[in-house]
Amino acid sequence: MTTDIAPSGTRDDVLMPGTLATAVTRPRIVGVGTAVTAASYSQQEVLDAFGITDPKVRSVFLNSAIERRNLTLPPEDPHGLRTPESQGDLLDKHKALALEMGGEALRACLKEAGAELSDLRHLCCVTSTGLLVPGISALLIRELGIDRHCSRTDIVGMGCNAGLNALGVVAGWSAAHPGELAVVLCVEACSAAYAVDSTMRTAVVNSLFGDGAAAVALMTGESPALSPAKDGAPAVLKFASCVIPEAVDAMRYDWDRDQSRFSFFLDPQIPYVVGAHAELVVDRLLAGTGLRRSDIRHWLVHSGGKKVIDAVVVNLGLTRHDVRHTVGVLRDHGNVSSGSFLFSYERLLEEGVTRPGEYGVLMTMGPGSTIETALIRW
Repeated sequence: MTTDIAPSGTRDDVLMPGTLATAVTRPRIVGVGTAVTAASYSQQEVLDAFGITDPKVRSVFLNSAIERRNLTLPPEDPHGLRTPESQGDLLDKHKALALEMGGEALRACLKEAGAELSDLRHLCCVTSTGLLVPGISALLIRELGIDRHCSRTDIVGMGCNAGLNALGVVAGWSAAHPGELAVVLCVEACSAAYAVDSTMRTAVVNSLFGDGAAAVALMTGESPALSPAKDGAPAVLKFASCVIPEAVDAMRYDWDRDQSRFSFFLDPQIPYVVGAHAELVVDRLLAGTGLRRSDIRHWLVHSGGKKVIDAVVVNLGLTRHDVRHTVGVLRDHGNVSSGSFLFSYERLLEEGVTRPGEYGVLMTMGPGSTIETALIRW
C-alpha cells in the first residue's frame, strides 16, 4: 500500500512534472525527543546478572554489535542473581516505565518544537511491551495535566514497525487539522517483556532489546498560538508498506504456558526475509516521484539487529555511512522497538548536516511480517 497524505481538495506547490512538491498542506516534523531508563548495562553485565554460562548463549550476547542497553532488571536474590518476575509484576513495570519515559520524551519533543503541553491537540501512543486499559495516552493526559479535550489514539501490539504506522495515521490527522499540534509517542519498556530461562529462543530476544521512548511532533501549516514552525522542518510526503504474509509467525509475542507469561519469538531467518523485501517496498515508495534511490540523502532505518541492518544495506545498496545512526543507536541502546528510527532521526538532526531540498527515507520493520517506509523532504 502507498499513501500520499495531502488531503483531497488541497493544492501542492507546482513543480516540474515527475517531481514531488513540498506542499504547504503537508505535515512537517517540527520536533523530536527521546528518553531511556536510568540503568545502563553492558552485554557482559547482563550475562553476569542472570548467571548465564552457556557458551552458545553468551556468544549471541557478545556478538550482537551492542555495547550497552538501558534496562530495568528484577531485584537480586540472596545469591546476587536476578529472579524471574510474574506477569503481573511485569505489567506493573510496563506502566511505571511507560509513564516515566513517555513523559520525559514528550516534554523533550515539545521543547524542541517550541511548544508547551497546553498546545497539544492530538496524542498517539504506541507500545508493544504491555497492555493497559485505559491506554498510555489517557494516563499521560492525567499525569501531565494535558488539556482534557486533547484527542488521543493508542496503537498496541504492532511491534517494531508501529512507529511509522502511527506516523501515517497522525500525518492524516495533521493534514485535516492545519495549525494544530500532534505528537506520536513510542514507549517501549522492553524490560517488561523479558522471560528468564536458558533457551536459545529467549537468548536471542534478551540479547537485543532495551528500554526507550521517542516522540515526534507534527504540524501542517502554522499556528497563530505558536511560534512559526522552524525553518528546515521536513515535510512528510508519502508512505509505503509491505506485508509478508508467509512470514506472519516469524516475529510474535505469545503466551508461554510453561512460565505462565508472555514470551517474544524471533525467527532466525527474519533478517533475510526483511532484506529480500526491502528493495520492493522502497521502489514502491519512490514510484511516481521521479526519484531514484541514489537521490535519497538520508536513511533512517530501524535498529532491528546487526543481521537485519546488514541485510537492508546489501539489498538496497547502501553504505555504512548511510546507516551510521542506525548502527550507533543499536550499539548504545540496543533495539528500542517502535521508537528506534526516531532515535536515529534525532542524531541526524544533532549532526546539522541536512539541507533544504534533500530527501530522506524512514524505514521500520516488525511483526506481520511488515516493512513500513516514509518519504520526507527538508
